[in-house]
Amino acid sequence: MLELLGYTFMQRALVAGALVGALCAVIGVYVVLKGLSFIGAGIAHASFGGVAIGFLLGVNPVVTAVIFCLLTAWGIGLASRRSQIKEDTAVGIFFASTMALGILLIGVMRGYNVDLFGYLFGSILAVTPQDVWATAGLGALVLTVVGLFFKELLFITFDPEMAEVTGVPAEKIYFLLLGLIAVTVVVSIKVVGIVLVSALIVTPAAAAYQLTEDFRRMMALSVVFGVGSTLGGLLLSYWLNTASGATIVLLSTLVFFIAAVFSPRRWRRRVA
Repeated sequence: MLELLGYTFMQRALVAGALVGALCAVIGVYVVLKGLSFIGAGIAHASFGGVAIGFLLGVNPVVTAVIFCLLTAWGIGLASRRSQIKEDTAVGIFFASTMALGILLIGVMRGYNVDLFGYLFGSILAVTPQDVWATAGLGALVLTVVGLFFKELLFITFDPEMAEVTGVPAEKIYFLLLGLIAVTVVVSIKVVGIVLVSALIVTPAAAAYQLTEDFRRMMALSVVFGVGSTLGGLLLSYWLNTASGATIVLLSTLVFFIAAVFSPRRWRRRVA
């Protein structure tokens, strides 16, 4: 173990994994409780188009992915709230069109771009110092916003109608939450990849939800599960020589099933 930690690339991977695991766990609590899992998946796949735009234009794909995902997230929100289109329909439209855009741009670019597909499936062992700093910076920004608007986010998560009545700008806070999900997705795609990032956002929070009904305790458990699954999955993937992103998500899923087995809700239903 100590020998493994002596490698610089592993140190960077562990730091990036811990940051992403904690960030996804915090945002995932709001996603799970508010039923935004499908939106999270849609935004995750939309990031493929943003990354492809970055490679095509020769700019940092993280920058273009953040902008693209923010526009996609807010577009989904506008389409579902300002028109007769249902939320899941809006997600489906944006999900398909943004992925199609990414595939189209790949065809425009000459040759096979390994880095682009690294974003698709994750490459945590290849993170650079710049990736770690970008992850830390964007993660700190997201967590700061969550801290500043903690009460408002909590209010709209459980009772948006009452929040609006009491003077909380529920719709603006909802769009803020969509923006936080978008940034979280972009921060995480280098670790687990676009295909699996939505699972890392949802699964730790869903596991925590099985064990408690207290919001703060749920968030704390979610962070423990998220960071533990990310670091544990990374080490397992190294020892087993398996894909790191897939190993992280599968370990997180195992934690969820264990939590579901010991869930107080499950045992209360049996007694009832």
